[in-house]
Amino acid sequence: MTSRLRTPSRLLIGLLPLWLGACATLPAPPLVSAPVPPQWQAALPHQGSLTDLSQWWRQQGDPVLAELIAAAQAVSPTVASARSRIEQARAARVTAGAALLPTLDASASLSRGRSLQSIGSDSVPVVTTAQAGLQAAWELDMAGGNRASLDAAAQRLLGADAQWHEARVSVAAEVANQYDSLRSCRALADVTQLDAASRQETARLSGLSKQAGFTAPATDALARASAADARGRATRQAALCELDLKALVALSGLAEPDLRQKLAPAQVERAQAAIVSIASVPADVLAQRPDVFSAGREVAAASADVGSAQAARYPRLGLSGSIGATQARALGTTVTLDTWSIGPLSLSLPLFDGGRRAADVQAAQARYAEAAALYRAKVRQAVREVEEALVSLQSTDARQGDAEAAVAGYRAAFTGTEALYKNGLASLLELEDARRTLLTAEISRVSLQQERKAAGVALYRAVGGGWTPALAPLQAGVAAVSPTPASSQ
Repeated sequence: MTSRLRTPSRLLIGLLPLWLGACATLPAPPLVSAPVPPQWQAALPHQGSLTDLSQWWRQQGDPVLAELIAAAQAVSPTVASARSRIEQARAARVTAGAALLPTLDASASLSRGRSLQSIGSDSVPVVTTAQAGLQAAWELDMAGGNRASLDAAAQRLLGADAQWHEARVSVAAEVANQYDSLRSCRALADVTQLDAASRQETARLSGLSKQAGFTAPATDALARASAADARGRATRQAALCELDLKALVALSGLAEPDLRQKLAPAQVERAQAAIVSIASVPADVLAQRPDVFSAGREVAAASADVGSAQAARYPRLGLSGSIGATQARALGTTVTLDTWSIGPLSLSLPLFDGGRRAADVQAAQARYAEAAALYRAKVRQAVREVEEALVSLQSTDARQGDAEAAVAGYRAAFTGTEALYKNGLASLLELEDARRTLLTAEISRVSLQQERKAAGVALYRAVGGGWTPALAPLQAGVAAVSPTPASSQ
């Protein structure tokens, strides 16, 4: 009877490693495809060139802007939050890695007492007992669940690092746009001040002419009204510049007097060539976008979470052990006892949990599907942003010559009309019409310059701000993101 039971038991023990090994081979979710066009559909200004954009702001020839960006990044709550998430992700990775290692705990105790029972006429003596020991435990990751959790934590750490760079790029773009807004506002303030001065001079001449009886009161009233309107426009523009300055103070965290001093000197126009230096291959551009990279890492982490949830449905094998020493002292006699043990080697077989583990797997698979969809959407959005920035740059570049020609033509027309008006050969209405068209052209030229700078900042942000991922670049065309751990890519 005994021999009959031994054979199946031995067969079961022999097949156990094979069964556990099969449990460790868990299918991974498929690759995530996110195709992009082989080339940009928008025209590349200056044909485009692959450059390192990490020093893009310093290449603009404006040290004040670079200083403001550095100051804003240092005080930005967005950057600080992203940095905090990096530390949290790093701690989560340490926690996940600890599950793969044995645990070791130390314990110590000291007690003193005696029993109230008596043996004959003599009572039990007082006994002092001291104990110390070490307990170790180790769960063998046979199904790979702990390894999958570590892989997920590692991927999320890489994603958190990329999000930190994305936050820095976002802050830099915001400061640059605000800085350009202030400079454009001041340029418009100069235009409106000159226009107000010109209208005031016309009103002065009209008043003298009215006193001499050469100008009708209605015409003089028109000149004075035009001068008042110009002064109001100049005052409003100056107020808008003050608002832009205060917004820049809030972004940079610098004291307003110090910022005013930095912005007081004449500023050099930034070079435009650096704005349009980008990679001509879409996959190269997307590879240096931190948000696309982070979305890809989240896909890999979600895939690892699926493996971890699946591993929880398989047997778990654990091993424990301990070593200790006990010392007892009574009536001047000391007794020392050393103990050690290895085991038990325990096997846990999940049999019934009401469907909890199966539901965990389904939830992990749903999160993976969501991460994959978000990644594809992020790639499409990245392509759109680059294309839109290129279109804006192309449009502003094409309109720049026309804007300059319009200003030059309207200025010549105004100068001629003003000369005719001073000699009595042109009416005030003709002069005001020429001045109005000149002012509109000058405002349009300044607005076009700001639009071009904003398009350059948008392109800088769209291509990732020169950030380079820590891992190898994505596959050509960003065709797929592997859900496997980073170490295998």
